[in-house]
Amino acid sequence: MKYSKLGNSDIKVSKICLGTMTFGRQNTEAEGHAQLDYALDHEVNFIDTAELYAVPSEQPYQGKTEEIIGTWLKKSGRRKDIILGTKITGPSKPLSFIRPKLNFSKEQIHLALDKSMKRLQTDYVDLYQLHWPERKTNFFGKRGYVHHENDEWQDNFGEILNTMDDLVKEGRIRHWGISNETPWGMMHHLEKSAVTGKSRIVSIQNPYSLLNRLFEVGLAEMAIREKVGLLAYSPMAFGLLSGKYHNGNDRPEDRINKFEAMSRYSNDRAHEATRRYMKIAEEAGISVAQLALAFVNQQAFVTANIIGATNMEQLKENIDSIHVTLSDETLAKINEVHEEIPNPAP
Repeated sequence: MKYSKLGNSDIKVSKICLGTMTFGRQNTEAEGHAQLDYALDHEVNFIDTAELYAVPSEQPYQGKTEEIIGTWLKKSGRRKDIILGTKITGPSKPLSFIRPKLNFSKEQIHLALDKSMKRLQTDYVDLYQLHWPERKTNFFGKRGYVHHENDEWQDNFGEILNTMDDLVKEGRIRHWGISNETPWGMMHHLEKSAVTGKSRIVSIQNPYSLLNRLFEVGLAEMAIREKVGLLAYSPMAFGLLSGKYHNGNDRPEDRINKFEAMSRYSNDRAHEATRRYMKIAEEAGISVAQLALAFVNQQAFVTANIIGATNMEQLKENIDSIHVTLSDETLAKINEVHEEIPNPAP
């Protein structure tokens, strides 16, 4: 396994991070425990979750993922062997069943963290993240920023910083980060920390894959220069980059088939780009999944690649991608496709 520094902290996290959003919906508790055991046995020490998981988030499944990790921690006794990250849900009316007030006030951050820690059966979280911004901006499928004059959000970055800094001092969280953020959001957080001297963000968790390289515009340079590395999620594009939807090996229970409303990766351009990446992988003598994951692993701005799996075969292939290095020739072919079909799945 390869490891990276988590921002400017002294924590080393595995380059492969185990994403867990399928636990409690597509994976049973026993399957989740088996994935955690396998990941740790193969030197993965970084586990990512969130209060809203399992995904898609609906009331019967909310919090189930953290609960499964919690029962595993209690059973295994391996809390000190992992770097555990979770997230607080941002504003979203359809998710009001999580908490009536989905905001980042001090009260709500404390309430959400308390509930997550109880489900996780831990008395501290290594990385606590804001799942998405409170303000209206471009995330979740939006390429560009459109200003909303009627946005009622008022700048509360200072209040968030004070709350997170207090939680760090209390030992309830070790570090904190952001997710689904923009360049302005990252720099505004860093500016507040620089001015006050309080704890700063150590990571940004955004989508990044062969089908969505928008992070490279603006955020990539910032991630490197400011030491706020990317925790890349959806590197397999909901499984589209496995090639199974092209070669007829997909099943009704696979994510894109089962959850048709989650259509981020279902458009024709994404399918055509994937077909071309499959050809590049074949020429390189590797699977398209290995191509997709190795591409993410090799980026200088990536701290960790958040993989997810619904079965052990997928998990093994995903973790083993750390041993694959793409040649300059293969990378050039990838960039040719990207030039012709850029970011088909933002």
